[in-house]
Amino acid sequence: MNISIDAMGGDNAPKAHVEAAEKAIQAFPELKITLVGNEEEIKKHIKNDKQITILHTTEKIEDTDKPTTAVRRKKDSSMVLAVREVKEGRADACISAGNTGALMTAGLLHIGRINGIDRPALSPMLPTLDGKGFLLLDVGANMDAKPEHLLQYGIIGNTYMEMVKSVKKPRIGLLNVGTESGKGNDLTKNAFPLFESSDFHFIGNVEARDLLSGAADVVVCDGFSGNLVLKTIEGTAGTLFSLLKKELTSSFVNKLAAGVLKSSFKGIKDQMSYSQYGGAGLFGLKAPVIKAHGSSDSEAVFHAIRQTRDMVEQQVVTIIKNEVAKATEQK
Repeated sequence: MNISIDAMGGDNAPKAHVEAAEKAIQAFPELKITLVGNEEEIKKHIKNDKQITILHTTEKIEDTDKPTTAVRRKKDSSMVLAVREVKEGRADACISAGNTGALMTAGLLHIGRINGIDRPALSPMLPTLDGKGFLLLDVGANMDAKPEHLLQYGIIGNTYMEMVKSVKKPRIGLLNVGTESGKGNDLTKNAFPLFESSDFHFIGNVEARDLLSGAADVVVCDGFSGNLVLKTIEGTAGTLFSLLKKELTSSFVNKLAAGVLKSSFKGIKDQMSYSQYGGAGLFGLKAPVIKAHGSSDSEAVFHAIRQTRDMVEQQVVTIIKNEVAKATEQK
């Protein structure tokens, strides 16, 4: 199995990507990794190049670049070359922590959509109090959606949780402003009966306030709503930890208490951290493409590699393709 990584994407590139790749080949002996980027910069951080190949390029897509323009003009950028490794069969999947819109554009142009999937979804795993996490899709690949798109997201989420996360009969929820079936806007009202008649385990509407409590294993919504939820969770968590740190360092007594509780606070922070959950899958493409968080450290990139490996090993794309085809035939 070969995974290509955009080694120049993200805030901590290429150091985090190199360290993660070295850890991954030790954890998964069958794995080969292609690091795409500036060879001179990458080699500064490599200690063990066993099963690691470097594909050299000095071109890079910046976060400020316009996605479609950048992908078309920067054909030799580290991101585009990493995606093309998959298209041309030299890699089974790819990972990037770079420009999200550009990665989606590159994936659509070079890898393409699964037949029956109208719009791919950007889908991260988010933390829950029980530590199991839930899959949220879509979080911004598409701002608008139709009811049938949400149904496709439900099929994708159900397949991913069963095959990669080993969740038997995942609970699929539809994000809404209330739990009653008649609640919501036209989109959620029209999507509700489609979900009710589906083959997956639909538990009804779920509210945003219940997400971190583990109300569902998969939460489906349009990209606009999903992005608001994602940014709110990230922002709230960051603010709470900042307030807590400020309070615990405000006096000598509080500093003593903080010292005693340090390990407990670290456990809470780790449980709520995105790094343990891997990246956000661009589900609906013909091959696994994973978007790692822009601020990913080596631990987060390692878990993105683990997640990608699991997707390839469990043939998630093929199963999604079959499930979508089956749902299309039933219409």
